[in-house]
Amino acid sequence: MTSLVQSVDWLTIAPPTLTAVVALVVLVADLFLPQERKQLLGWTAIGGLAAALALLLPLRSGDRETFCLTAATQVKACSYTADEFTLVIQFLVLAGALLTALLSMEATREKLPAGEFWFLLLSSAAGAALLPASRDLATLVVALEVASLPAFALVGLKRGDRMSGEAALKFFLSSVTATAVTLLGVSFVYAATGTLHLTEIAQSLDDVPGQLQTLAEAGVALTLVGFAFKTAAVPFHFWVPDTYVGAPLPVAAYLSVVGKAVGFTGLILVTVVAFPSYADVWGPALAALAALTMTAGNVAALRQSATRARSAVRLLAWSSVAQAGYLLVPIAAAAYSSDDQIGSTVAYALMYAVVNLGAFAVVALVARTHPEARISDFRGLYATSPGAALTLGFFLLNLAGLPPGIIGLFAKVTVFSAAVDAGLGWLAVIMGVNVVIALYYYLRWTALLFRAPEGAPEGAPAGTPVRHTAPAPITLAIALTAVAGVVLSGYPQFVLRFAATTLF
Repeated sequence: MTSLVQSVDWLTIAPPTLTAVVALVVLVADLFLPQERKQLLGWTAIGGLAAALALLLPLRSGDRETFCLTAATQVKACSYTADEFTLVIQFLVLAGALLTALLSMEATREKLPAGEFWFLLLSSAAGAALLPASRDLATLVVALEVASLPAFALVGLKRGDRMSGEAALKFFLSSVTATAVTLLGVSFVYAATGTLHLTEIAQSLDDVPGQLQTLAEAGVALTLVGFAFKTAAVPFHFWVPDTYVGAPLPVAAYLSVVGKAVGFTGLILVTVVAFPSYADVWGPALAALAALTMTAGNVAALRQSATRARSAVRLLAWSSVAQAGYLLVPIAAAAYSSDDQIGSTVAYALMYAVVNLGAFAVVALVARTHPEARISDFRGLYATSPGAALTLGFFLLNLAGLPPGIIGLFAKVTVFSAAVDAGLGWLAVIMGVNVVIALYYYLRWTALLFRAPEGAPEGAPAGTPVRHTAPAPITLAIALTAVAGVVLSGYPQFVLRFAATTLF
């Protein structure tokens, strides 16, 4: 007999809960604060995210579970689990949201409605922090939508901007389609197994009766297609470039890191935890998606780099598609190897989050004087802002996997090793070719930073260029990501240890 009485461990659920509570506080406070004091909302949001990060510390002592059901003949099935995997992803999500908040302080003062922006950002971050702890399909889908729905509004928050509205519409339509496909797949899985808890699904799929086998296979396939939309894997990536370019720049940075973390976390949970017995189905599919995604993303980014009038944000958007391909490799490898390969995806995601947010922070700095942030606008950045040029160059070298970006190099090596260890030599070769392709556009952009400013002959003195001035929050965001990148390059074991850790 299953007991329906559940106890709640409030400390375990504290990080996403506090983030959601602060979102409600900001929404109510917005009704009473005069316009000249709206900046207090931003600092409240930053303080709330910092406090949520601090609440992760007491959870490191061991795995904690809550919202559990127990039965006399079954193992305990819990809807919320705070294990090492959960804490790492929650740290990535909340730290990414915190850096996004720093980048957004100036935008909310000048262009965006402050109350709505901070409420939507915190609500999305709360859903994103809930998702890695979800251990049943119902909680997983709810967390996914709590993270996604506010993001639609964030993309379209530039009122009166046609590109912003168009970007929000594309993002909305693609995400709603993904959700519909995911829900259909979840319903098929539930019909075949009679449960929504991931661990129970893994056990039940081994004993599905013959007449329900096709239904179970269809459910697994549809669920994976839904999450492939969320991860922007090819051919479900079409919404990414226009969404990133049309969204407010801090929101594009948020989607590139936190939005991607949400999709990949859900994909890991349904494949490795819920559907291990169908590895022969999702393994080859994810390997093919990884190859297509990294290739399409890098080729498209190469085209952006060839035309300097193109937007730097669009180049970073295509770069993020290519990076999604690398992130898919260890998940696909997990289907072929008895070793836990998921840690390689986690290690790579942490590296990517630091350097990509840093790159967006420097783009936000340049966008203050060049709102379109074209690639050509970065020419001669070293003459106008040496610190920003050096940090952006460092971030781009990390993304390319070149020294002194040691953490970027090692992260790519761990992903490459995961493919080789799983016997996916062909995928490792494709990844190697794509790394070489990516070198061209990353190095081309890096070299542009140190050339003579536009209109000045090469080798001529730069004269007295106008310096880029950055507000304190943007400067702090650049500094934090730069320090994190340098520390990780000096001590890569801090992140790379996850590649050798069994997370499930």
